[in-house]
Parts: sequence; C-alpha cells; structure tokens
Amino acid sequence: MGDDLSMWTLVLSASPIVQAVMLLLLAASVASWAVILRKRRVIAQSRHQADQFETAFWSGGDLGNLYRSIETKGRSGTGMQSIFESGFGEFSRLSHHAAAGDQLLEGARRAMRVAQMREIDRLEHNLAMLATVGSTSPYVGLFGTVWGIMSAFHNLGNVQQATLAAVAPGIAEALITTAIGLFAAIPAVVAYNRFADQVSRLELRFDTFMEEFSSILQRHGSARSAQV
Repeated sequence: MGDDLSMWTLVLSASPIVQAVMLLLLAASVASWAVILRKRRVIAQSRHQADQFETAFWSGGDLGNLYRSIETKGRSGTGMQSIFESGFGEFSRLSHHAAAGDQLLEGARRAMRVAQMREIDRLEHNLAMLATVGSTSPYVGLFGTVWGIMSAFHNLGNVQQATLAAVAPGIAEALITTAIGLFAAIPAVVAYNRFADQVSRLELRFDTFMEEFSSILQRHGSARSAQV
C-alpha cells in the first residue's frame, strides 16, 4: 500500500489532464522563482547604488564635477544616479540657452520625473507575474483536484465493491495538484508583497531626493537670475 501511494507513483498514474495541471503549476513555480531571485538582486543593487550615490552627493563636492564623473563612465546610470544625471543635464542645457530661473527648475523637474518613472518601471517589471501566479495557482490546483476526484469516483462506478483502498489512490493523486498549487502560490505572494513594499520605499527615497535636489537647483537658478 505504501509503494502504491508513493508520490512519484501517484503522479505517473494520474490522468493526462491532472498531469498537465501539475506540469503547468511546476512551470509557474519555476518561472516565479526565477523572477524572485532576479528581482531580489535588482532591488538590492538599486538600494546599494542609492546609498553610494547619496554619500557622494552629500559629501560637499561640486555637483558639476560629480555630473562629469558620471558622464565619463560612458553609460547611463540607474536609480538615483539616473535621476540626478537627467535633472542636472537638463538644467545645464537650459542654462546654456539662457532660460529663466523658473524654466530651468521646471525643465529639470520634468527630466527627473521621467527618469524616476523609467526606474520605477524597471523595478516593477515582472511583479505582476508574481501576483498572477500567487492568485491563480491555488485555483488551477483546485481544478486539477476536482477533475481527479471526478475521475476517481467515475472509475469507482466500474467496480462491483467500493472500498477505501480502491478510491484512495485516485483521491490522493488528485490532492497532489492542490499541494503543488499552494507550493507555487505561497512564495509568489510573499515575494510580491515584499518586493512591492521595497519598491515603494525606493520610490519614496527618489521623491525625497528630487525635492532636495530641486531646492539646490532653485538656489542656483535664483543666483544666476540675480547675476543677470
């Protein structure tokens, strides 16, 4: 009886539809774990880069030198560095065109807002997939379970004597799909909630930096207008 109800035996003896549901859930689980590992690395890198950039930004050095050091790297930055690069670059470009102080600040804020939206979109990429896996996997597993139990009772009608030993394998193999559905759903839901919170915290840091940097640019713009 123990050999007949082993996990691998039950999976192999399941109906084709139940096996297809199991494969679908396993594929969803593998895909969600791939997203979880990659998203964990991306968010951790973004937080580390934000810490490093804030240290350099508030070190008291010249912002022009900081901008030029970023430009010499030959590639666009990400996160807070990208917001600074976009804002300062637009501010410098408008300054060369002799724009007014208000136009300088407004143009820099628009450029920073676009960079921030691009960064948030990068951080939120594939989070919807985790939410989908977390919300649908239990129902897909339940579908496989219902189908398997229906098949088990249908086969039971073909035997002369109904016993627990006759129906137990069919019900057991059907319940496996529910377990696999929960196995796919629980990590996806936990990861989605955690990553969504971390992205929201990063977005708040970006908003705070934009306001602080806008204040600095406003002082520069006011000083420039006074000189003119």
